[in-house]
Amino acid sequence: MLVGDETPKRRATFEALEGLTPEAARARAEAWLKEVAPGDPAKTRQFASIWKQEERTVLDRLADTFALGSADAARLLAETRNPLAPAPVKVPALFQDAKLPDFVRANLALAYARTLSGRRIHEEALDALKLFRAEQTVDPAAYLFHRAVCEHALLLKKEAGTTVTRLLTQAVDSPERYKTVGALMLLDMQAWKDKDLGAVARKMGNIERRLELARGGPQTQKLQREVIARLDELIKELENKAKKSGGS
Repeated sequence: MLVGDETPKRRATFEALEGLTPEAARARAEAWLKEVAPGDPAKTRQFASIWKQEERTVLDRLADTFALGSADAARLLAETRNPLAPAPVKVPALFQDAKLPDFVRANLALAYARTLSGRRIHEEALDALKLFRAEQTVDPAAYLFHRAVCEHALLLKKEAGTTVTRLLTQAVDSPERYKTVGALMLLDMQAWKDKDLGAVARKMGNIERRLELARGGPQTQKLQREVIARLDELIKELENKAKKSGGS
């Protein structure tokens, strides 16, 4: 379910997606900060310092601005960036807080998901991204890239294929590294088959990742049972082939 109604309606699938310029993003961020912290000279100075850091991405500077204006956002980002913090088990309620503008929620969710994806916490990263559209963020290419990474890691072949295609065809200002990795993901998925050893290995890799995140619950156990069942099937298939070969 999409959140909010103050952004443009869904665009045609062929329309190009472009990110906001730093100037436009700064103007929107500054307007929001003045609403939540009016007449605060210290925060005004901190805001100016953040946006002078032109070597940083627009999304990074936006995230710092949100942390400056919202204690909840600051706490969420700090926890997400802490590599020792446990993986979250649900999407933060902050992303569905109607008191926050869509602009804040969508870009905060993107910053959150990007960090989680880097920590290989793909489930909650993807859930956060699904609340919004690429068009609602300042960096649609980053949205599509990180969504594709999550979908690919979670073995969602159809969804990942759709997202990568949008990244390669619609995100006109996408960095070359995004395009390269996206193309590699497409090539990789073309070789995927549902029940071969490669599929078993991919699922085992996902199980290993979940266990590293201390996620040994019902979902991981279900994946483990599926792997064992498929391995049993493959062993029986090999045994039957061997019997037929010996008999002939």
